[in-house]
Amino acid sequence: MKNLEDMTNYFHDGVSITPKKGDLLISEPFLPDPNFERTVVLLCENNEDGTIGFILNKPSMVNLGDVFEDLSHFDKKVLVGGPVQQDSMHFLHKGVVNLDGGSKISEGIYWGGNFEQMKVLIQNNNIRSQDVLYFLGYSGWAPGQLDQELKENSWIVSTQATVNQVFDLDPELIWREVLKNMGGKYRMFSNYPTDPRLN
Repeated sequence: MKNLEDMTNYFHDGVSITPKKGDLLISEPFLPDPNFERTVVLLCENNEDGTIGFILNKPSMVNLGDVFEDLSHFDKKVLVGGPVQQDSMHFLHKGVVNLDGGSKISEGIYWGGNFEQMKVLIQNNNIRSQDVLYFLGYSGWAPGQLDQELKENSWIVSTQATVNQVFDLDPELIWREVLKNMGGKYRMFSNYPTDPRLN
């Protein structure tokens, strides 16, 4: 097994990749940042002002009803979207309902919208638990910061996330599953142990 310094040369093969809205960022197997260890981030914005995304596989300790008492019947674990502004609530949904102010990320994946409308839909049982993801905080990069992290091979880019990847995969499995589905060398990465000393 190659050491980490050698291994990172494989991630992008020197090809310049510009991630875009709707792409997934998969953390490299041994990324030392505890905020992003073995995470998959859906990018919702990437432009000259910076980058915003949400971690899809980092459950918090609370349910939605713990945050909003009037939604106590909606049994849905809230995810940690990232280390930025963890006192803020965000959500992704499948677009099965019309919400004012929502933003289409890719086919069948929408970001935000009128949260009061969403609460009414939940209270009236007009939206299914599996059609929405809720996040405390988000992942953010200043202009140029993500580009630098890509050059350092901290992330692998998977283009255009699917509805299944975002909403249906078990958070404990999504990191491995996305890499396996990318095939080739990425399938090999999916089997790396968490501790590189075990190689």
